[in-house]
Amino acid sequence: MDKGTKEEKSHAQHTDDNPDEKKQNSSKVESSEAEDQSEMERLRKYLAQKLRLIDLSNDQTDESQQSTLRELNLDGIVEYIKEKESCKIITMAGAGISTSAGIPDFRSPSSGLYHKLDKYNLPHPQAIFELDFFMKNPEPFFTLARELLPEGFKPTLSHYFIRMLWEKGLLLRHYTQNIDTLERVAGLPPDKLVEAHGTFHTGRCLKCRAPYTLSWMKEKIIEGVIPKCEECNEGVVKPDIVFFGEMLPDRFQMLADRDFEQADLLIIMGSSLVVQPFASLIDRVRSTCPRLLINNEKVGMQDRLSRFLGLRQGLVFDTKNTYGGRDVAWLGTCDTGCQLLADKLGWGDELRALVQREHESLNTESRSNN
Repeated sequence: MDKGTKEEKSHAQHTDDNPDEKKQNSSKVESSEAEDQSEMERLRKYLAQKLRLIDLSNDQTDESQQSTLRELNLDGIVEYIKEKESCKIITMAGAGISTSAGIPDFRSPSSGLYHKLDKYNLPHPQAIFELDFFMKNPEPFFTLARELLPEGFKPTLSHYFIRMLWEKGLLLRHYTQNIDTLERVAGLPPDKLVEAHGTFHTGRCLKCRAPYTLSWMKEKIIEGVIPKCEECNEGVVKPDIVFFGEMLPDRFQMLADRDFEQADLLIIMGSSLVVQPFASLIDRVRSTCPRLLINNEKVGMQDRLSRFLGLRQGLVFDTKNTYGGRDVAWLGTCDTGCQLLADKLGWGDELRALVQREHESLNTESRSNN
């Protein structure tokens, strides 16, 4: 055995025989680890402040996060709604709330609209919603528009659940990515509705900006004719839906700034949470505001960089995470999730009756028009 080995063995033996020294060494290791963690926290806050990604002055403690919901499931959400006086609820919706009405979404591998665009010979699927491409060749859009028009489609149970939230005085606002106008058909008041990506409800001439109604545009689109302006006889009439390259409606920007900081609960339904800036709305509620996702799969989750920087960006379904304790995912169809939530709130029969009554009324109206 060499000299170094003997000395190491002697030192180890001495440490084992000396509890005080062993305790001191252990304290040094713990102190070093604490310093490393403290340094990491300083780095995180420095980067977050420099990038202006979070407001540390409003930072909430982990304890307040963990106490937001007693249970991280639908029952916890239901209990929260019942106990929260005058609970202000914001709903956010994507194409998933309309698929059961027969309107296809955009991204499903086999049934989505993007999957069916090969016949239009587009440079890429999204081109059909790009303003520059539309100005050059509007025909593919209006061919596709026949499948998007709210002709003969009835609002789904999910639409009527949102209406029920309004009728019970709980709906602060409904934000939708959909352009099918089914929220309007379901009876949701315009002042409670934000159509973030625009709507087929109205249209305008791209040349002289003359306004047109849905019924006028619908007649042209069903006939297979590109709607041309009857005022200037030059411009194409484009529905007021937001194309790539266009700004979102002023109403979206104005109300989002005001609504989300007031919300007590956020319910997200049937959205992939991919398209910005709509997807970023989930991070604009207060850090203690519960968020419920009703969707076929988990989406919009926090990424590694956000976790490293301590940013409250994205949904956190892992309760072991520092900022868990307020996000709930219910996986399945939107209609099933909304009915289950209504059942648990004691509104189940009322919602079923509302859907049946409204659908019968729409059927009667359709027969009288034909």
